[in-house]
Amino acid sequence: MALVLTGCGSTDVADAPAEHKSFALSGKTLTIRADDSSVELVPADVRKVEVTRRVDGWVMLGNGPEARWGMEDDTLTLAVKCDALISDCASEHRVKVPRGVRVVVEGDNGGITASGFDTPLSLTSDNGRVTVRDSSGPLELKSDNGSIVAERVSAPSVSAQSDNGRVRLEFASVPDRVDTVSDNGGIDVVLPGGATKYAVDASADNGRVSVDVPRDGSSRHVVRARSSNGKIDVRGAN
Repeated sequence: MALVLTGCGSTDVADAPAEHKSFALSGKTLTIRADDSSVELVPADVRKVEVTRRVDGWVMLGNGPEARWGMEDDTLTLAVKCDALISDCASEHRVKVPRGVRVVVEGDNGGITASGFDTPLSLTSDNGRVTVRDSSGPLELKSDNGSIVAERVSAPSVSAQSDNGRVRLEFASVPDRVDTVSDNGGIDVVLPGGATKYAVDASADNGRVSVDVPRDGSSRHVVRARSSNGKIDVRGAN
């Protein structure tokens, strides 16, 4: 079981004991539903979905932290609950995904990080940062309250939407389509330098718009950026 502190103090989930469990996957799409936890995803040479979790916290006048995990119909549920008048609970899950599997994550409260994938990723956090690194599959990224960051990606298509947070997309190769929206936060799109021309459609209701890449309205490389409140920069890599 997770470490439970019955008195007040700081929560340090990184030092909590690690628990491990494997789950069989029958198809080629893994769906993860995570409540009150950060999630880190990595592709690996494994046959099953392998999960490592750490949970830490304390409660007063209540119960918790209570951790749950399970797989049903290729949907992995990761949840931690603290039911108390006063509490401080935290958890993190690291998920090794068999190579070649598409991943869908629906997170209720916590950041999501994925690195090294060549399959499609659909990552949504209601409250937390979404980060993707060194990945080449199509990306669909959403955060209701948190920034979205993509670093060194070579995805042919990226859709990124943040209701309250900054969006930064950094490409290692020329994308075919980029569609990004921020209701409250700036947008920064960094494209490979060179002679490639882009069809750029960028607008901000309240903020500066700067486009510093070669442009051609008929290009098959399309970049769309919309910000309700925040500046937009579309530029080539230095």
